[in-house]
Amino acid sequence: MIVMSRPGRLLIVDDDEGVTQTFAGILRLEGHQVRTAGNAQDALRETEEFRPDAIILDLRMPLVNGLGFLYRLRERDERTPVTIITGDASLTEDALTEIADLGADVCFKPIWTEDLHELAERLLSRA
Repeated sequence: MIVMSRPGRLLIVDDDEGVTQTFAGILRLEGHQVRTAGNAQDALRETEEFRPDAIILDLRMPLVNGLGFLYRLRERDERTPVTIITGDASLTEDALTEIADLGADVCFKPIWTEDLHELAERLLSRA
C-alpha cells in the first residue's frame, strides 16, 4: 500500500465520465481534493478557480485534445505537474518529445488503483 505524503488538489480531465468519476473516487479515498472536467475548456476554467497542485489528463478528447489543453495551460502556467494518460500505444517519438518539452509525463492505460496512487504521489512530489 502507498503511504500518502500529503493530500493534494488534483484535477482530472477526461471526456469519459466513468473514468473521471472512478479516478476521483479512488483519489478522494486517499484524502485528496479532486475536481473533474470533461473537456479542455472546462479544465482551463478549473485551473483558474481550483488551482490544482497537479493534473491527470486524457490525450484523446473531442474538439481540443489533451495536447491542445497542455499548450493552453503552459501559456499561463509553466509549473503545475501534468501526466497524460492514454491508451494510444502508437504515439510517435516526436509526440512523446513534444509532450516532455511541455513538462508533462505520459502514462499508458490500463491504469490500476495502485498505479493511480503512485501517479498522484509522483505528481504531488513535484508540485
